[in-house]
Amino acid sequence: MKNQDSILIFGSSGQIGKSLIRKFTKNNYKVIAVTRSIHQKGYQIKTQSNYGYLELEEINSFNEENISKLMEKASVCINLIGILYEKKKNQFDLIHSQLPSLLSKVALNNSLDQFIHLSALGIELANDSRYAMSKLEGEQKVRKNFPNSIILKPSIVYSVDDNFTTNFMSLLNIIPVMPLYYGGKTKFTPIHVSDLTNIIFETVQKKIVGETIECVGPQVLSFKEMILKILKSINKKRLLLPIPLIFAKLNAKLFELMPKPLLTMDQLKLLKYDNIISKNYKTNFDIKMDANKKFEDEINKYSYNWTSGGQFSKKIDKLN
Repeated sequence: MKNQDSILIFGSSGQIGKSLIRKFTKNNYKVIAVTRSIHQKGYQIKTQSNYGYLELEEINSFNEENISKLMEKASVCINLIGILYEKKKNQFDLIHSQLPSLLSKVALNNSLDQFIHLSALGIELANDSRYAMSKLEGEQKVRKNFPNSIILKPSIVYSVDDNFTTNFMSLLNIIPVMPLYYGGKTKFTPIHVSDLTNIIFETVQKKIVGETIECVGPQVLSFKEMILKILKSINKKRLLLPIPLIFAKLNAKLFELMPKPLLTMDQLKLLKYDNIISKNYKTNFDIKMDANKKFEDEINKYSYNWTSGGQFSKKIDKLN
């Protein structure tokens, strides 16, 4: 039986999923969190909610029948599933295009009130990136299958649970020189996970439908500026060195050998393009959903994990 206050979340174990579970359950929504492994991810998800507001569902096969059974119990479905790099061939297409297409199709068949799909900002011009093209194709299929779907396009989403700031904090702790790809000039509009969570929550609360919304934070920062802010936050000085593209490619190929690569060849291609608003769609600010958390203020709240003195370390006022 469909519950009008039930939210079905695919991709619930990531930083955005866990934050959403906290937000919705705190506001008396029931959340059905889908995971592929309850034994591996369940304990992390369970800690995000008060008793009685969270239902865990394990799904090993994303077929129409299994998905439909889950959607019968909810009025809203949120798809957060995404990957940053491929472990197998055509994984981008499977995760970013085929799966959203299936979810949106089943959502329409089950007459859900809202289908919210998380895509990515700045992918329209990056036609040489498999990641970007798979994301864009996923958007198109979702819109075709569920015309009133809500497509959210965030810039870099950061928090203590992310794979961006925390990875760079770890890396900058051990390397003396930080390479700057494309001169470090690529622009981003990073958004804190709690701000993005509030946008998604308000989208449900206000029953918004049929919109594509670019989700951005209050600052436009270059890659170099973000690295400098991270260095200041962890009390480190490092040489920032712009490197030619041929060496950047070699760097990416070496990183690809890691179990969780910091940079891949596909991500290097993506770094050519600014990750800022396109002006083709509304932004969260246009629809009165502010995101006011500043990058340096928020990373300072958890960067002590990477400083020599931990939370008792003294911050350096200036870094050259």
